[in-house]
Amino acid sequence: MCGILVSTDSAVSMESFLSGLARLRDRGPDQSRVEAVGGGLMGFQRLAIMGLSETGMQPFFLHGSAVVCNGELYGFRPLKEILRRVYEFHSDSDCEILLPLYERDGLKMFEKLDSEFALVLYDAVRGCWIAARDPIGIRPLFYGYSKPHHKICFGSTAESLMPFCTEIAPFPPGAYYKDGKFIPYMKVWQAQAVSHDPMEEIAGAIHDKLIRGVLKRMDADAPVGYLLSGGLDSSLVCAIAQAHSKTPIRTFAIGMAKDAIDLKYARMVADYIHSDHTEVLISREDVLDALRPVIRCLGSWDITTIRASIGMYLLCKRIHETTDIKVLFTGEISDELFGYKYTDFAPDAASFQSEAEKRIRELYLYDVLRADRCISSNSMEGRVPFGDLDFVRYVMAIDPCRKLNSYKMGKYLLRHAFEHDRLLPDAILWRDKAAFSDAVGHSLADDLKEYADTQYTQEDFLEGCRRYDWCAPYTKESLLYRDLFETFYPGMDRMIPGYWLPNQSWPGCQVKDPSARYLSNYGASGI
Repeated sequence: MCGILVSTDSAVSMESFLSGLARLRDRGPDQSRVEAVGGGLMGFQRLAIMGLSETGMQPFFLHGSAVVCNGELYGFRPLKEILRRVYEFHSDSDCEILLPLYERDGLKMFEKLDSEFALVLYDAVRGCWIAARDPIGIRPLFYGYSKPHHKICFGSTAESLMPFCTEIAPFPPGAYYKDGKFIPYMKVWQAQAVSHDPMEEIAGAIHDKLIRGVLKRMDADAPVGYLLSGGLDSSLVCAIAQAHSKTPIRTFAIGMAKDAIDLKYARMVADYIHSDHTEVLISREDVLDALRPVIRCLGSWDITTIRASIGMYLLCKRIHETTDIKVLFTGEISDELFGYKYTDFAPDAASFQSEAEKRIRELYLYDVLRADRCISSNSMEGRVPFGDLDFVRYVMAIDPCRKLNSYKMGKYLLRHAFEHDRLLPDAILWRDKAAFSDAVGHSLADDLKEYADTQYTQEDFLEGCRRYDWCAPYTKESLLYRDLFETFYPGMDRMIPGYWLPNQSWPGCQVKDPSARYLSNYGASGI
């Protein structure tokens, strides 16, 4: 991960700008640079992944124009060879192609990028600022308005903009900004047409496209690791990567010392694929000590996001402290595409599809936010094969009747797609799903709820809830998270639109705790 910060207001002081940039140091600890551009300031904190020499440092310049980008541009090498005919490259960085690409394609370039990115570009010819974000929002980007002259500014985190901006909000995924307008260029959650392919053709496409999504992300000049929970999604990513690696990949799993559920399954996968595997055990004290730094790095008060982030944050922290790894693969985005435990209760195929569209559309506020912040706050970059644009577009276009769980096994299409490869043991491939925070150990959420209960009397709780008119807290745990959020992000609670919960309008989903273990179909997930 890298960090970008841009002020389009010349009146913003260098002191306040540098204060904001310093808050991105965890995202990019290798190098830091600030340049005066277009009457404003462009800042970059670098985590070197592609092209490790200093020549890959940003901003990049071309004919007076400039760009900073936090991103990975997959398949950039062939494109670079084409652009080399008209442009002399000076680094091995994938992001150096952006300005010559913009000169060639203009704003159309965003819809052509096979990438996870957030960028800000100054067009010197037209004298205008352009910003854009990838269609899923895997890479973070926020905007705000400068305190001196109310001009738009951009940063990788809300926190980086706080020293000199107000009205801070998330930048919409799949859109670019130009001349005061946010213009959508891709709605990846909307299928152009419904695909009625036969089952085996669907399985073959899922299989091949996911493998391609993993392989293109294995291209890195820095050391790579893999988060392995023992669930289906991360296990598939690890198994595919190991099958195409000449040496053992490095896998990492975490669990509560008291009742880790998934560690044994992660170990089963690691033994089966012969990875270099590391287990991390955490305690109640570790969980509670992590609460404040997790909420600060997340910029969220959502219960599900915070619970699920604690295990991931602590695992990433251990990886950063004890290894040289700079890139981590994760299994996010499979749930949104193929279904959660609660989507088993979808009343019909159209409802399933609508829910999937909503979850993909909001990913940048929940699961993707969690993965990015937990990894990047520990100075590493996350890669998400299930978020491959070609893969997402294909799965979202599959007839939702096929994706609806009529097979008595969630994510049947994904499981069936890899049934004959033997990449995973059947005990993993056909294992029922457990939510990540629960899989780390049921005691993780229980410890958090018990701790919150000690922080408020019933009177304090009721009074505390009344302080918030936006998505009011409804449990002591949710009040605790909101109060901690306010210490870091006062008055900014509307950045999160609501609590992540199962669809409350569906029969069987009327639960107040977002954990999947409170659903009637949780079954063997927690064993």
